[in-house]
Amino acid sequence: MSLTEAVVGASSVCNDTVTPAETVLAFQEALERRDGAAFGLVAEDLVQHAAGPQGREGLRQTLATLDGDLDHPTATIHRVVAQDDLVVVHLTMHGHHVASSMPLLAALPPTGNAVAWDFIHIWRVADGSLVEHWACRDDVGLLAQVGGWPQSR
Repeated sequence: MSLTEAVVGASSVCNDTVTPAETVLAFQEALERRDGAAFGLVAEDLVQHAAGPQGREGLRQTLATLDGDLDHPTATIHRVVAQDDLVVVHLTMHGHHVASSMPLLAALPPTGNAVAWDFIHIWRVADGSLVEHWACRDDVGLLAQVGGWPQSR
């Protein structure tokens, strides 16, 4: 049984409401399984405050690029903090640098190196859907792992 199933199962005994944290964890777990149902938890008009295209399809495109460039990465969730409709997720994405189609890696040839990329995501959840997203990521840390930092002059 997954963490989300345990939490959602326990909460459904008390009431039928899924919390914002449960929604975000269900999204993360579906992504980990490469289950397209994850995008059913994303609002069609998701507002993306982080770099990238807008909306559900924009997020799908961004994640597909990450999936290709980092060879089907996995995520280790370190902590989840929730307050009202906001959920903060600190995670590390683990993969292998096999392509460089994302703008951050565009100037670098694929190295095959194992990488660990740290993120902090902030999600706003409304009516059971992810409606806004902010992110902070350790780009310098990723670049250092694939030979892109320090930058050559």
